[in-house]
Amino acid sequence: MDKLEKSIQVTRSSLPPIEEYKACLDKLWENKWLTNNGEFHNKFEKELASYLKISNCTLFSNGHLALDSAIKTLNLKGEVITTPFTFASTTHAIVMNGLVPKFCDISIDDCNIDVSKIKKLINKNTCAIMPVHVYGNPCDVYELDKISKEHSIPIIYDAAHCFGVEIDRRSLSDFGDISMISFHATKVFNTIEGGALIYKDKALQKTLNCLKNFGITGPESVESVGLNAKMNEFQAIMGILNLKYIDEEIEKRKKITEKYTKLLKNIKGITILKKKENVKYNYSYFPIIIDEKITGCTRDYLHNELEKLNVFTRKYFYPLVSDYECYRDYYNSNETPIAKYVSDRILTLPIHGEITNENVDRICTFINTIINKV
Repeated sequence: MDKLEKSIQVTRSSLPPIEEYKACLDKLWENKWLTNNGEFHNKFEKELASYLKISNCTLFSNGHLALDSAIKTLNLKGEVITTPFTFASTTHAIVMNGLVPKFCDISIDDCNIDVSKIKKLINKNTCAIMPVHVYGNPCDVYELDKISKEHSIPIIYDAAHCFGVEIDRRSLSDFGDISMISFHATKVFNTIEGGALIYKDKALQKTLNCLKNFGITGPESVESVGLNAKMNEFQAIMGILNLKYIDEEIEKRKKITEKYTKLLKNIKGITILKKKENVKYNYSYFPIIIDEKITGCTRDYLHNELEKLNVFTRKYFYPLVSDYECYRDYYNSNETPIAKYVSDRILTLPIHGEITNENVDRICTFINTIINKV
């Protein structure tokens, strides 16, 4: 096989036409208001809420500080039931707030937290549940809602991957008590860095705005201890402009997803996560699970061989959080066997709006050839 002349990265940041960004910068240079709820920040916050069809939205400088703020504003103390199959931010936010993560296993079908196993983990110390909508696939939000009401336990969703995702024509970020969306440069929608919290209780807005600005409530008033987590104007401009093109980007990713699925679905030993009929997806990732017992090819081998051909994939999420150096002395990843199995075999393939049909063909041909040669 011939190596590609130009590398294909697993993701690529979407950017608006540079002329449009420059035009906004001209205005920014005139008013010199760069942060602290400037014109573009306020405009983006309103337009974002409108696009997502939600009522209450607060912007942050990044998704992690948004998640951290969600925990702080609910004044949680105790244990948080969550998943080990996630990015470091989820667990770090829990631990850095003095809380204890309790890891629940995942479902093989969608890689999300297995709701059937949550109740066994609930005890008198449980203060919250933090599920993750992995790859933009919705968790079982209806069952989680039942559990939340039955046990009076709040739910904070790590919805980092879920920009624009809907279930039964309702924004996925509208479920639970609070949802965090990430606008990191690698996400389907980005503001360079950035994030937002979506929440039902409008009373949280004042608390969150205070918390993300050092606890400052007036020129001479600091009512509480707070963070510096404000989104600046450069980020907000990127958000406003990228909103204009997000539907186009998602449609491109949808077509890439359909082509990948068509070309890979019949390869024995490769599992593609199933789509649900009642979900509007954002196609932010294309993960596959490789069963080495059937393919004769491990995930790591396929990953390395593709890289030699200039195709860059990602083992996402690997390792499990419970196998991180900072956590493995306190947790045993074998206690979540499905999560362990998936983490050792998951591979996300390149997907972004600029990947051509020809490139998808080449990538799938490479995968077929590598597996058949083993």
